[in-house]
Formats: sequence, C-alpha cells, structure tokens
Amino acid sequence: MKRSVLLAVFALSFAALVNAQEVGIRVGQVTGGNVALDVVFGTSQFTRLHGDLSFGNGVGIDILWDFLYRPIGGEAFNWYVGVGPYAFLGDPFQLGVLGEVGIEYRFNTVPIVIGADWRPWFRLIDNTDIGFGGFGFNARWAFGGSE
Repeated sequence: MKRSVLLAVFALSFAALVNAQEVGIRVGQVTGGNVALDVVFGTSQFTRLHGDLSFGNGVGIDILWDFLYRPIGGEAFNWYVGVGPYAFLGDPFQLGVLGEVGIEYRFNTVPIVIGADWRPWFRLIDNTDIGFGGFGFNARWAFGGSE
C-alpha cells in the first residue's frame, strides 16, 4: 500500500513538473521538512497555483491558490497572498490549511524569480492547532509564458 501511494505521488509530481511555469526550490519551514521542490502554475493574470513537495520522514504536500498584486515600486517586484490545503503523508498523518503572504522579484534579464514568504497554518488532523512559523525563501527558474 505504501509503495502504491508513493508511486502515485511521484507520478503526479512528475506530471506537475512537466507543465509548471516556474520550478525551483524553497528553503525554510515547509510541510515535512526544511527543503521542498517549489512549482508555480499561472491560472490567470492575477492568480496562480503554488505548490511544494518535500521529503523527510514522509512526504509533505502544500498547494496554495495565490492572488498576485503588482507591482511594488518597479515592475519586477510582486507581492501575493494565498490559501490552500496541506498534507503530510507520514507518521503521524497531518492535514490542514495554510495561509501565505510573500514578496518576489523577477529578474528582467534572466528567467529567475527569488522570493520570501510567511505561511501560518491551521492543522485539523492529527491534532488541531495553529502555528505562526513557516518563514521561507525560494528561487525558481521561470519558463516562457509565466506572468
């Protein structure tokens, strides 16, 4: 059973990577560890899906729907807020909701995006509690077509 779940997670992760508009790494507090694969899919000019996949003593999955607000100052700075579910497939299993507030900078001359964010969380399962940590930094490679 565990093998089937892990195979499904890897297959979905690979499919997500193939269609992602930005792929990179997030360092900081994420579900399941301190480092995660960070992907972004643009859904419209002002919204996107922002996902993280981490491996540690289990598999952590964060999927956030972000609302982009731009620009701050110059055209390259954006800020965003978002919300979405998270799950930790490990021992103990966890399920909850994340919030996200962040800022990012898009380089005009190279297809790189760097950013920082804060993710408070509300865990529903295994225990019910609230956390206000979740600071992180990310760096992503932006493919053509990303906003």
